[in-house]
Amino acid sequence: MCLILFAYNYHPDYRLILTANRDEFYARPTRPMQYWPEQSSLVAGKDLEQGGTWLGLTNQGRFSALTNHRDGRQPKQGDRTRGNLPLDFLLSEQSCETFINSLSPDRFDGFNQLIDDGEQLCYLSNRSHALQPVPAGIHGLSNAVFDTPWPKLEARKTALKDCIDSGELSSDKLIQLMANTDTFPDSRLPDTGITLDFERMLSASFIRSENYGTRATTALLIKHNGEAEIVEQNYELGGATERNSIRLQFKEVISQE
Repeated sequence: MCLILFAYNYHPDYRLILTANRDEFYARPTRPMQYWPEQSSLVAGKDLEQGGTWLGLTNQGRFSALTNHRDGRQPKQGDRTRGNLPLDFLLSEQSCETFINSLSPDRFDGFNQLIDDGEQLCYLSNRSHALQPVPAGIHGLSNAVFDTPWPKLEARKTALKDCIDSGELSSDKLIQLMANTDTFPDSRLPDTGITLDFERMLSASFIRSENYGTRATTALLIKHNGEAEIVEQNYELGGATERNSIRLQFKEVISQE
């Protein structure tokens, strides 16, 4: 993931409202979101190159999502793929606190992770404080630490608030608000140690280029009663491809399309 927007304990009906874009090279093989044949309680997409995921949840109500932390000046450091981080949490029964205490963060390149054990939603990173409970409200993650006010993050947070406050909240609306391709003036761009041309391209919420871009948009709605809906819209260079939707009541599946 490269952009995650979410509202936590902000809406009277929903514990978590989240929408996210995964940006990746078009050539990198991916399995779209589904129940994993090898892990029957896990709903997630799969990176077929390294075997990990960027976002997922389980029938038991566990959730995790990941972005990388972009710093072109810092050399690679990890010996494990960051996609293992959501899997390690989702497939465990650990609380958020126990998970972070068992983690060896130096084994990974820079990351930001949301973890939810069903009791609390937390943020962790190896570029920030070890573990932070997420306060109620509207928040976001891009390729910097929690709520860093990059232009696209602030713009999409405003769009998410407007979507929720309008009373027209839906998975379709959440996916649509992530399709914005606007870029921002150079004076507002972060300096993350990459070229200015690349920084400009990555300043859009929805990225399109010849070989790299937004590969999937995910919308997740979790009610306070444990009813959940997750929708993933996939993209290739030519545009939108398949869309997958799964509805759950934690502990049991309601329906699958």
